[in-house]
Amino acid sequence: MKRNVAVFTGTRAEYGLLYWLMKDIQASESLALQVIVSGMHLSPEFGETWRSIETDGFTIDAKVEMLLSSDTDVGVVKSMGLGTLGFADALDRLRPEILIVLGDRFEALAIVQAALIMKIPVAHLHGGEITEGAYDDAIRHAITKMAFFHFVATEPYRQRVIQMGEAPERVFNAGAVGLDHLFRSPRMTQEELSQSLEFTLDGPLLLVTYHPVTLLEEDPTQSFQALLSALDQFPGHKVIITYPNADNGGRAIIPLLEEYAQRNPERVKAIPSLGFRRYLSVVALADAVIGNSSSGIIEVPAFRVPTVNIGARQNGRLSSASVINCAPDAQSIEGAIRHALSDVFAETCKQAINPYGAGDAARGIVGVLESFNGEYHKSFHDLS
Repeated sequence: MKRNVAVFTGTRAEYGLLYWLMKDIQASESLALQVIVSGMHLSPEFGETWRSIETDGFTIDAKVEMLLSSDTDVGVVKSMGLGTLGFADALDRLRPEILIVLGDRFEALAIVQAALIMKIPVAHLHGGEITEGAYDDAIRHAITKMAFFHFVATEPYRQRVIQMGEAPERVFNAGAVGLDHLFRSPRMTQEELSQSLEFTLDGPLLLVTYHPVTLLEEDPTQSFQALLSALDQFPGHKVIITYPNADNGGRAIIPLLEEYAQRNPERVKAIPSLGFRRYLSVVALADAVIGNSSSGIIEVPAFRVPTVNIGARQNGRLSSASVINCAPDAQSIEGAIRHALSDVFAETCKQAINPYGAGDAARGIVGVLESFNGEYHKSFHDLS
């Protein structure tokens, strides 16, 4: 009999990273894939991206509504409570032998705490990382302590998870699972992209994704307005801006980017979600990727494309030489973009080494899960 392995996804970005892992579980002779979908995927406000999951050939085994239409920290906490209630029912019905979660989102924390109490082993991807500008940092470490298997993206992150008391034999340096797309996913041509986006891509291009910084007393609209002011200094570049995530403060950014796109319809395209295939295809065509998304740190350097990383959200992550960090004010952002677009920095990007692996993570993770004998017991691992 096959072992049921449930994969949880609550956001479009996370699903894009998990795609090839889900495909490899689906193809396994000893594992059966279960898919649990929640969060932004089910929200019309964020594009109802659950439809893309089904279009990609996956069956959704459970949809758990949890996301309140709120832009406050209280709203996020209440969403987590709703999620925990729904996840308890979904996990009780599906009873997977392993639950896979990726990263550091509040949606993931809600389902992992349910799985812990229900004695379902959790396999956690992308643990051991640091993002000092967001409460995601503490969520990630909390999930680490509740998880059984750990598939990290670099060796320093593996050592950090072990430092947190996790047994070395259950901590694997798999690399970043999203890099599997680099070798396994066909990309769209410029013409295909233009048709799909209904937006002419006939010149230099900037891709923008900006999220609120949730741990600092920072007005997300102020820093986003600074970003828009900086973009105004590059009128010869087309701009694609994706929606922020559902963290508190994220919804306040959406009307600003929509208004910016409406004022510049020939130059700017605002879109709730590109989906992973369009996103990576746009990255490959872009002159630079701008914002504060983890993708700019982890996946974009593999394309030899410059990243302008704004503000403190990603502070603490290992990064490639192709990443330029700047303050969240218009002057600093403009200067960073100009540097990113320079011929000198283009040469830097060509030589930059991405520390996040070789693009073969999914099959290695599946191999570990296939060999799991079902024994589920954790002891604290002291470094001494």
